[in-house]
Amino acid sequence: MKKDIISGAIIGLIANVIGVYLYILAFSDNTFDVTIKKSLDEGYFGKIVTLGAVLNLAVFFLFIKKKQDHKARGVLTITVIIAILIMALKFL
Repeated sequence: MKKDIISGAIIGLIANVIGVYLYILAFSDNTFDVTIKKSLDEGYFGKIVTLGAVLNLAVFFLFIKKKQDHKARGVLTITVIIAILIMALKFL
C-alpha cells in the first residue's frame, strides 16, 4: 500500500515533467533550455509548471479507472506538493 503511494507520486512527478516538456515544445518558439532560463529570469516558471501539471489529471483518472486508488493518491499528493511549492515561489 505505501509502496503504491510512493510509486504513484513518482509517476505523478514524471508526468508533470513530461507535461512541462510538451507544453514548451508546443507553445514556445525557443528551445527547452532557453525557455526554462527565460521563464526563471522573468518569473513565470511557476505558470509553466502549473500548466505541465494538467497531465497529472489524466494520470490520476487513469489510476481511478483501473481501481488503483493508492497510486492515484500518490499522484494527488505530488500535485498538491507542487502547488504548495509554486505558491511559496510566488510569494517569497
